[in-house]
Amino acid sequence: TTKQSAMATSVLLNSLQEKARQLRIEIIKMLNHAKSGHTAGSLSCIDILTVLYFHHMRHDPKNPLWEDRDRLILSIGHVCPAQYVCLAEAGYFPKKELLTLRKLGSRLQGHPKKDCSIGIEMSTGSLGQGGSVANGLALSARLDKKDFRIYTLNSDGEAQEGMFWEGLMTAAHYKLDSRCAILDNNGIQIDGYNEDIMNVQPLADKVRAFNWHAISIDGHDFGQILEALDEAKRTKGRPTMIVAKTVAGKGVSFIENNPAYHGVPLSDEELGRALKELGE
Repeated sequence: TTKQSAMATSVLLNSLQEKARQLRIEIIKMLNHAKSGHTAGSLSCIDILTVLYFHHMRHDPKNPLWEDRDRLILSIGHVCPAQYVCLAEAGYFPKKELLTLRKLGSRLQGHPKKDCSIGIEMSTGSLGQGGSVANGLALSARLDKKDFRIYTLNSDGEAQEGMFWEGLMTAAHYKLDSRCAILDNNGIQIDGYNEDIMNVQPLADKVRAFNWHAISIDGHDFGQILEALDEAKRTKGRPTMIVAKTVAGKGVSFIENNPAYHGVPLSDEELGRALKELGE
């Protein structure tokens, strides 16, 4: 019935929200332990990654090389702490390994190093490259008659790169409808606010002009994230970009929308305050 369906949706949304809260705690603990890394962006995109890994994407931690798995390319490589906590939570590697972040010899470096056995599909960090690799994956899937989907997580700072737009043109030209790009639009990059450095707005309109289907959402509203991903899956004949308006540092009041925390971990005192805010 409609009532049962609404209840099931409500349970799902609540469980995803709670999962994201716990993952935010893991992120800030991991970064504090490493004494290095990117806090604000990892917190702004974690709601999106939570939905992808724990509800939407087709993947199997017990069979990470499964040919038919959906692929996620973390084009904004520096927010890999958010991906690492999702992979550990999903069971790709033990959670205790999170505390090896950025240590010599660790599999979990400050930018992702390709290792499909633990769910990392591409070495990233040079902004703009993820979309082009995703296009290659989509073209190869078409040749092999595979139906897996390819997701990229992009950023608004990344949209200042020429390669980003070249990748969009290619995906539209070849009608790569297995491609779904999600753009974490938190408005901040390493040097400050996007609008002060190189304004990239209006993003959704520009993407449409490049012959993509574009959807604008609140990137912290789990219902909107779910609906947008479903709409992207239904869209045929062109790729889809979800422009997700987010808040840098979401969940920790003194980090939110503060460029100073782009690439800085929390001190021990700040960690205590943040954990309290997150209900730890």
